[in-house]
Amino acid sequence: MPKPSRKRTLEVICVLSSLYPEHPLKISAHTPPFEVLVATVMSARTKDPVTVEAARRLFAAARTPGEMRKLAPERVAKLIYPVGFYNVKAAALVELAAAIADDFGGVVPKTREELMTLPGVGRKTANLVLSVAFNIPAICVDTHMHRICNRFGWVQTENVDETEQALMKVLPKDTWVDINRLIVNHGQQVCAPTSPKCSICPVAALCPRIGVVRSR
Repeated sequence: MPKPSRKRTLEVICVLSSLYPEHPLKISAHTPPFEVLVATVMSARTKDPVTVEAARRLFAAARTPGEMRKLAPERVAKLIYPVGFYNVKAAALVELAAAIADDFGGVVPKTREELMTLPGVGRKTANLVLSVAFNIPAICVDTHMHRICNRFGWVQTENVDETEQALMKVLPKDTWVDINRLIVNHGQQVCAPTSPKCSICPVAALCPRIGVVRSR
């Protein structure tokens, strides 16, 4: 199957940009990097509204690495419940805060390699922090990104790692910072996994609907 033209890809991005100005995690360039990092770590296998409320409670108790490292993991677990794997994440967040305080002078590092040395931080989290907190071009690929970018025909990949590498070749670099926000919002609101709302999709005319068996 031929890949879509760059013009059509940019048209999709333009339409989605007009519809989804805010990230589902309520994070932006104005959010302190440490808060972006913590919210992203908590978001794994957790619905975004649950993460947003958990982050609000946690940041009311501690907003900096120095403050968070002083919290007992048990207290953090209570604050972030019911995020997925809250006990594991609570321990990781306290360790993460201590590592930033001890190893990076209390400042969230700005490289992928350094970010991935922190407890609970993988490539996906590191890329989202780089793009959102520091405006450094990086593509954060989650399940929404993997599914929808294949559905759009932008890539033909089997997993998120392949999708990230393929998207870096397909998407202009100046779109990397925003693309996760746009695709995740679209996946949550319109382009569902099993029965996407194609009848109301704002980019339906630009989408080949690859792999879509049933839609609304």
